[in-house]
Amino acid sequence: MKLADQFGGMDALVAASRAALRQARLPAEAVDALSNPDEELLQMDLDWLSAPGHFLLTADSEQFPPLLKNIPSPPAALYVAGDPDLLWQPQVAVIGSRNPTAGGRDNARDFASELSRRGMAITSGLAAGIDSVAHEAALDAGGITIAVMGTGLDRVYPASGKALARRIRQSGALVSEFPPATPARPSNFPSRNRIISGLSLGVLVIEAGLRSGTLITARMAGNQGRDVFALPGSIHNPLAKGCHRLIRDGAKLVESVAEITQELAPLAGRLADQLRGELAAGEPATEPAGLELGTVDPQFDADPEYRRLWSCLGHDPKAVDLIIEQSGLTARAVSAMLLLLELRGMVEAHPGGAFSRRTRGQE
Repeated sequence: MKLADQFGGMDALVAASRAALRQARLPAEAVDALSNPDEELLQMDLDWLSAPGHFLLTADSEQFPPLLKNIPSPPAALYVAGDPDLLWQPQVAVIGSRNPTAGGRDNARDFASELSRRGMAITSGLAAGIDSVAHEAALDAGGITIAVMGTGLDRVYPASGKALARRIRQSGALVSEFPPATPARPSNFPSRNRIISGLSLGVLVIEAGLRSGTLITARMAGNQGRDVFALPGSIHNPLAKGCHRLIRDGAKLVESVAEITQELAPLAGRLADQLRGELAAGEPATEPAGLELGTVDPQFDADPEYRRLWSCLGHDPKAVDLIIEQSGLTARAVSAMLLLLELRGMVEAHPGGAFSRRTRGQE
């Protein structure tokens, strides 16, 4: 990403001379790859992208998720199978052990389900254990889930996750920085983990041993300025020891979803700011306004797009697709506006990605 910026964009980087690339102190193999690209691999990419529902988002494209763009060492591009606009949804990463206890599975299912019902997308890595349980719980709750993979999107690792990957592809999104045909290599997964945390408002660790790779993701999240949440457990459970270490190191001990959503509201507000540009730069989300039923915040009342959106909302849940169709607004605009209205206590998210006006006095 920084290299592309140095050359003035991805197109300029690809067109740069060998001398310019060497002057930028690129390794010799990188200079060779840019100057003499592998035509067979390029054709594989083009063939994959020609299929319906397959996308490539470069870091300088409008669709590239803004939270991820601002992390240290963001990916230069993302391959997406599914709906790329879902990457702009407010997300919580739910991660943990590949061999969780029964209690850990229950907690992952309960937290992912409730976060989904509150309008959060669930992001994880499609690994066995906590990752898979969180993905499945979000889908079962009618919510959105995003799987970040350490392989090309034409492969699934572990193979036992193929059926789950198909479900996610149909109603969520599969994401990878690796091109098609990339196999599962050990070095891919730490790189994948920075994307899981980078896409998310915060990271929830359910269970983790002291040597768990989950702790690496949690540390990356902290370095990216994300909130890290951890569930406490029994002192006799070895999979609680990693969570306890995170808590000692500054992670937030949580016992309920409400504690998570309350902590994430300011960053969610900044995400909404980037999505819409309606709030002043850096202004945090405000507290919900105690509005009269059937009215909108005066700040929004003067905005014709908000009025169009508000007129499409009623007290019965309505699917986002229908709101987009009726309002005539873009998917990203509707996503951003609903996020702002939800933060201000004006709308309520329902399972399946539906929204309604929030009744005055409703908890």
